[in-house]
Amino acid sequence: MTQLTADAGLRYEDLDRLIALMTGAEKHGPAATSTLDVLWVLYDRVLRVRPGTAGDAGRDRFLLSKGHGPMAYYAVLAAKGYFPVDWLPGFGTYASPLGHHPDRTLIPGVEIGSGSLGHGLPLAVGSALGLRAQGLDESAVWVLIGDAELDEGSNHEAIAYAGSAGLEALHTVVIDNDSATHGWPGGIASRFEAAGWSALTVDGRDHAALHAAFTAPHPGRPLAVVARVEKKF
Repeated sequence: MTQLTADAGLRYEDLDRLIALMTGAEKHGPAATSTLDVLWVLYDRVLRVRPGTAGDAGRDRFLLSKGHGPMAYYAVLAAKGYFPVDWLPGFGTYASPLGHHPDRTLIPGVEIGSGSLGHGLPLAVGSALGLRAQGLDESAVWVLIGDAELDEGSNHEAIAYAGSAGLEALHTVVIDNDSATHGWPGGIASRFEAAGWSALTVDGRDHAALHAAFTAPHPGRPLAVVARVEKKF
């Protein structure tokens, strides 16, 4: 296998081809492709982590809470050199490290094992608290959740705590593709704002809008970015 590096020349335009290498049942294709643009903008332009720094204490942390249907995540990690593209065709097979849910013990760059709804945001809150306790003030924590995860009470406890604690290091991206059972008066962003977060809603396919939202200042508050997407098949 040829190990790719971060300067291997793969671009956003290559991601559909990389995703197509992953075949088999239980792919959860729409769940994966709804995250594609957010993941690319984060890894290409925002996160302070690369394959060579994935173990550094001062790195940014990215936690994929929306861990069912991780094909887009795997494609982006492969494009950025965390593991070889040659791994992708084995997706979901017995001997492959690329399972239907990501495994942090098997895949370079993966911070958490995920796929159970409602776990990622509480884990991100704990990560931000841990970084604060260690004085690692330059490290950001990013977590990507689906709108349906907001049906889980654990997320609302995490939202309430993070706002009151002023966890500025914490950034949550909500993929909103109208999958949630319950809606929110005023939209999802209003739920975070009520708990003391800074919150923005953007087109989840617009890379410039995503980047502007991801880099918006939010002193003393955690940041939530609601990325509205249509399901992409």
